[in-house]
Amino acid sequence: MAGAIASRMSFSSLKRKQPKTFTVRIATMDAEMEFSCEVKWKGKDLFDLVCRTLGLRETWFFGLQYTIKDTVAWLKMDKKVLDHDVPTEEPVTFHFLAKFYPENAEEELVQEITQHLFFLQVKKQILDEKIYCPPEASVLLASYAVQAKYGDYDPNVHKRGFLAQEELLPKRVINLYQMTPEMWEERITAWYAEHRGRARDEAEMEYLKIAQDLEMYGVNYFAIRNKKGTELLLGVDALGLHIYDPDNRLTPKISFPWNEIRNISYSDKEFTIKPLDKKIDVFKFNSSKLRVNKLILQLCIGNHDLFMRRRKADSLEVQQMKAQAREEKARKQMERQRLAREKQMREEAERTRDELERRLMQLKEEATMANEALMRSEETADLLAEKAQITEEEAKLLAQKAAEAEQEMQRIKATAIRTEEEKRLMEQKVLEAEMLALKMAEESERRAKEADQLKQDLQEARESERRAKQKLLEITSKSSYTQSMNSSTTALPTDLPSFNLLSESLSFDFKDTDMKRLSMEIEKEKVEYMEKSKHLQEQLNELKTEIEALKLKERETALDILHNENASRGNSKHNTIKKVS
Repeated sequence: MAGAIASRMSFSSLKRKQPKTFTVRIATMDAEMEFSCEVKWKGKDLFDLVCRTLGLRETWFFGLQYTIKDTVAWLKMDKKVLDHDVPTEEPVTFHFLAKFYPENAEEELVQEITQHLFFLQVKKQILDEKIYCPPEASVLLASYAVQAKYGDYDPNVHKRGFLAQEELLPKRVINLYQMTPEMWEERITAWYAEHRGRARDEAEMEYLKIAQDLEMYGVNYFAIRNKKGTELLLGVDALGLHIYDPDNRLTPKISFPWNEIRNISYSDKEFTIKPLDKKIDVFKFNSSKLRVNKLILQLCIGNHDLFMRRRKADSLEVQQMKAQAREEKARKQMERQRLAREKQMREEAERTRDELERRLMQLKEEATMANEALMRSEETADLLAEKAQITEEEAKLLAQKAAEAEQEMQRIKATAIRTEEEKRLMEQKVLEAEMLALKMAEESERRAKEADQLKQDLQEARESERRAKQKLLEITSKSSYTQSMNSSTTALPTDLPSFNLLSESLSFDFKDTDMKRLSMEIEKEKVEYMEKSKHLQEQLNELKTEIEALKLKERETALDILHNENASRGNSKHNTIKKVS
């Protein structure tokens, strides 16, 4: 009995020790993960687990987002996960997203995973038209997105139509112009080809550097009313608080930079912004929902903290991360340089091989032509020899006939002709015989000369044949030399001792000279960036002018019109905020 009670007690205690769990699904911008969480876990426990899984250290930009009653909310770090107003059915879904945005992406985003997540999120916001992007900038951003996905442009691989299934431009931009998908692809590819040599992380950073200058980048908008009951929009971003007309999300009516705000407070549904300058009036506004008020306050506190943090010296952790990032960047740059050298040497070896193969083919063609010429020379020589032989025989025959005619003439002279008539006839015959003999002699001489000429031609033909054989011999020797050179050259890419030395050197730590050289290269890159920025603006203006004729004015949205007005006045995101602050 006692044993049964003891066993029951041990079983119940074991049952109590087993923690209750629930399933959570985390959706990032490019993946989904599921975790088994304990009921007692707080938001920070789940958030830290996700960050460790992703290898993310710049955690202060991100949060876990969920939706409740059509309102966006963020998981609180100090509150239990299940104490939030999250759906009860499992798996409980959260979205791992950027909650706060940097002022300068290039300076603040250190880890490659951080840059990649920001790139994916900003790209989606532009394509979903949550961030307004002008058409010419949309094409440029699309070209960097293609570079990040496909690498360097290769006309043999990236043929027409390779972007047909890609979503690269906002639908608003596509509908605004009378342009076919092929025309858009042609313009995107033209810029894509100029980004050769940029790695994925570099292309994504260039994308963010352009996107961060867009007016709606990083701004969270909320519907509010002022004391008079006028409907307005409140914008919260990394620079401060901005008040907009509901129909104009690009240009704020008034802005409060974080360094000029003394205090932000809310009571029930009323918010109060107290400027640092006491001469400036306090700004009050109302929001419709308590849940929205809490979200506004969260974003204000988080953005203000990051704003102040940026203006202080980096923490030890951030310094360490930046040092590691610099070393990693230098290592990758050296690796890219090594690969570029290997690629260049391979291309040079392939060009040399192709040139030698072309030369070999040319020599083979020359050898074939020489063989044919030799055969024709041999045939010509045979024909000339045969003709010379026939001519010699004809000359001999004519000489024999001339001798016979001479004998006949002598015989006729020797014959006694008694009558005058016979004598005259005989004289006439003698004369004819003499003329025939003379003609025979001339013909014999002509034939003899012709025979000599044919002998001379035969001699020349045999000389041509000898020269053709000599040339064929030279070409054959050149071909064998070229083949040996070709075989030695084509083997070049597989045996590159300098590459082995480079790969070995990568295993050593960086020296001061390497870091100095890297610093000089970074300074050089800054100068080049300024020049590229000017060139980039010229390209954007050129594309805008080029496609302006294809624009359908009646399809312009209110934001298009507002953006064009700002551009014509020379207003940009930053100088507009300075003016209205």
